[in-house]
Amino acid sequence: MVKTGKAGLFGFAGHTHIIRARAVSGQLVYHPGKPTSLLRIKLPTDSLEVLTPQDTAEIRKVTEAMRTDVLNVEKYPDMAFAADSLDARTGKMGMRLALTMHGVTRVVPVTADVTIGADTIKASGTFVAKQTDFGIKPFRGGPGGTVKVADKVTFCFDLVAVNPPEVAHRPWQVSNDDATQVAGCIDKADAEPTHRPM
Repeated sequence: MVKTGKAGLFGFAGHTHIIRARAVSGQLVYHPGKPTSLLRIKLPTDSLEVLTPQDTAEIRKVTEAMRTDVLNVEKYPDMAFAADSLDARTGKMGMRLALTMHGVTRVVPVTADVTIGADTIKASGTFVAKQTDFGIKPFRGGPGGTVKVADKVTFCFDLVAVNPPEVAHRPWQVSNDDATQVAGCIDKADAEPTHRPM
């Protein structure tokens, strides 16, 4: 998931946007009690879809700008996420995540909430990245260039790695749950405004 602010990565007309990856594949190697665990995830950029706001015409505009002007999916078809020497234990886990986007790799510090079960490992959390760190020029458009793009975007993840024999080595499935409710990416655009005394 990616969340943008009112002037965010794919922002138009002052709206916030929630973007979901429809396809994710990867591998988690987990060695209990050892820092030799590793994570590899690949995300096709053309699988990204805009979920909010609920306006079909605007979603088309935002999706087109995201794929052509911002991510250039024909030239850069994948995003990649990698981390080594993971100290995989239940609880909070810090990692140095190598994020590759737009053909550029940068290391981003990430803290994840981790729960380890008999056949599953769950991880959730958020991290922030700057477009300009990856050679992406923040979008600016609209009437007279009034729509300006924020440099920072928030990535939100809620992942489950499963290792029963019958599904080992298959691509991960993307949940059909309401993605706008992923922790850290909850869309509050429709929330009631807060009234404060003057």
